[in-house]
Amino acid sequence: MQLLAKEKILLYKVRVKKDPDAFAQLYDFYVEPIYRFVYFKLSNKEDAEDITSEVFLKTWNYLIIGENHVNSFRHLVYKIARNRIIDVYRERASRMECPIETIQNTAVTDDLRKIIEIKDEGEQLLQVMKKMKSEYQEVIHLKYVEGLSAGDIAEILEKSYTNVRVLLHRAVKKLKELAEAEKPLKPKT
Repeated sequence: MQLLAKEKILLYKVRVKKDPDAFAQLYDFYVEPIYRFVYFKLSNKEDAEDITSEVFLKTWNYLIIGENHVNSFRHLVYKIARNRIIDVYRERASRMECPIETIQNTAVTDDLRKIIEIKDEGEQLLQVMKKMKSEYQEVIHLKYVEGLSAGDIAEILEKSYTNVRVLLHRAVKKLKELAEAEKPLKPKT
């Protein structure tokens, strides 16, 4: 059965029958993508785990109230995650808090060196992305990391399909510009 059809059936069971097993299946489908989405925005494993748990608890509570019309579990859970991340940003800004990165010493082998280089390139790209405005970061993450369609992104961000397509185009263009500016100049040989 297609994921979308199965999602709708499970969503129906949660909303109408308050079925925790159906919710558990939805949780299993979406916990990893939501965790990645939250981790990408917060860059802290513990915070991402906590927020992901909160998101699914809020989603469960929202669904069992039963007064709300929900077409897509995916759209709902991403909206709740996005709103919770905004709350975290506000909390951090009010406390002037910033995450502390930990460094571990490791013996470096050739394979590990390659892995570190790849990770370093990815981290550099993430640092470049973090220089972009939040709206651009979100559309790039939702499109290229989570693999969502422009239509899905439009519903999550509560924007028109056309607006999302324009945002994606501008975000990718900006990312390319920033990435090019960040490249170190190589000496001519």
